[in-house]
Amino acid sequence: MDVKQLFRESFNEKEKQFIKRAFEFGQKQHHGQKRKSGEPYFTHCYQTALQLAQWQMDSTTIAAGLLHDVVEDTGISLDDFKKQFGEEITFLVDGVTKIGRLKYRQNEKESLNDKRRLLSSQAENIRKMILALSSDLRVVFIKLADRLHNMKTLGALPPQKQKRIALETSEIYSPLAYRLGMSNLSGELEDLTFPYLHPQEYKWLKENVKEQYEERHKYSEKVKNIVEKTLKENKIEPINIDFRAKRYSSLYKKLFRSNMNLEQIYDLIALRIIVKNIEECYAALGIVHQLWPPMPGRIKDYIAMPKPNGYRSLHTTVFCIDNKPTEFQIRTLEMHNEAENGIAAHWAYNEAKDTKKYRENNPIFADKKELAWIRQLKEWQTGLRSEEFIQSLKVDFLKDRIFAITPKGEVVDLPAGATPVDFAYAIHTDIGDQCVGAKVNGKITQLDHQLQSGDLVEILIQKSKKPSESWLEFAKTSIAQKRIKSSLKEKPQFAKSNLIEFKIIVQDRIGLIKDISSIFSRNHINIQTINMADVSGQSVVKIRCAIDKEKAEKIILKLKKIKEIKEINYKVI
Repeated sequence: MDVKQLFRESFNEKEKQFIKRAFEFGQKQHHGQKRKSGEPYFTHCYQTALQLAQWQMDSTTIAAGLLHDVVEDTGISLDDFKKQFGEEITFLVDGVTKIGRLKYRQNEKESLNDKRRLLSSQAENIRKMILALSSDLRVVFIKLADRLHNMKTLGALPPQKQKRIALETSEIYSPLAYRLGMSNLSGELEDLTFPYLHPQEYKWLKENVKEQYEERHKYSEKVKNIVEKTLKENKIEPINIDFRAKRYSSLYKKLFRSNMNLEQIYDLIALRIIVKNIEECYAALGIVHQLWPPMPGRIKDYIAMPKPNGYRSLHTTVFCIDNKPTEFQIRTLEMHNEAENGIAAHWAYNEAKDTKKYRENNPIFADKKELAWIRQLKEWQTGLRSEEFIQSLKVDFLKDRIFAITPKGEVVDLPAGATPVDFAYAIHTDIGDQCVGAKVNGKITQLDHQLQSGDLVEILIQKSKKPSESWLEFAKTSIAQKRIKSSLKEKPQFAKSNLIEFKIIVQDRIGLIKDISSIFSRNHINIQTINMADVSGQSVVKIRCAIDKEKAEKIILKLKKIKEIKEINYKVI
């Protein structure tokens, strides 16, 4: 492991020394620790940082990659770590640690398909939650680099764990990378999961496609020479022409749709032409079509209409040498960098765009203020603005969302300021209607309490109950407001003078709230709110409902039969 491999040409001596200090500190803290493969644990940290360096990350992010497991896996505390390395890198390391705690509860007896369905139902919200908890997208870079190396070394783990991690990678991290425009990483992660999730299919592909690849490779070399010569004759100097083999994972998906017929896969190997600007992209497309006739319906202009993740390129399939269908991808260097590394390319561009050397060597970048991934994030959710670069990496496009968790581990996507009432209606209309209280992170809280991302929320219900009109004052989501109004029309309205609040001093125990609310339920009384708090060292339950005084007195007599109730009284609100 050579620390100098982590240095970028643009780093000054101070930045290099910072990375070197992180390298030495990480090595010392992880000394003696081994991975399941038997290699030193710090090798994983180094490989994570090396990947970040290849993505052209800044010195702080690379150092955080070296140290991302120190707080979780060694004896050092977060406070001590902050004293050693400062607030910024501590924030990044802590963010990676928090993401690492997100687990997907699965029954090991379930089939892979059952697990996939369970995870798929939550996947989009989990991806958003990762971003929301990160606050700074550099945390996501580190986590993706960490996951990439873990997938490369997955073979050392037990089979059951291999499948779980591969499934999580396929459903969460690969799509997350793709959403951020990091298509190359997304495809690599998918390829790494494929042998674990589909071992038989992987074996079949390896046996049947190898010869085809070798044959197509020779053929592509011949096509490349013709294209290069013709472009130069037309005064277009391509930056690069290469060809890439289709990934096994995406190849299998295409084969599955074409009854496993390899002859119908036209892009088993695709040629990629990289030129200086957009004008040359379209000119090159015309030249390729002059050389060979295009296949109808196979021309795709992702420059005029980019893919949802911001991907831009021209694609065409032509009847090439010997009338063989052959795919071409034509793009600028900027588009190519975006396609390969997406958001990471944006980082490298912004870090260097103000230097004279960069403008001279990269004229196509010089006046570009906003890359495609930023435009896409704006469409995904408004909120991202063009500010200083570090600010542009903040996840502002999720600033108006929070992500709370059900007791079963499902993630619920809600607007900022949402309450337990909104959470209840997001789960099911009946849960919302019958809601009488909520536990947030294990503590009973008021129904107008504002939830935060990561809160574990449990809704307390009373059967046959209806919502309260007062909920409209704090319900945030339109679905909650609409259902509350609809339900209020279905039940008679009570005068305000009939609203009674019971104050009950109790000795708390598990199930006590349920026992209290069931007495109201058996007497056909709708609880409007139920709250519990510690007052002067005593546990106090407050319940509001719309009944007359006579019925209130009868309820008190029944409640007093519960031995944990020490004192009870009521007042008219």
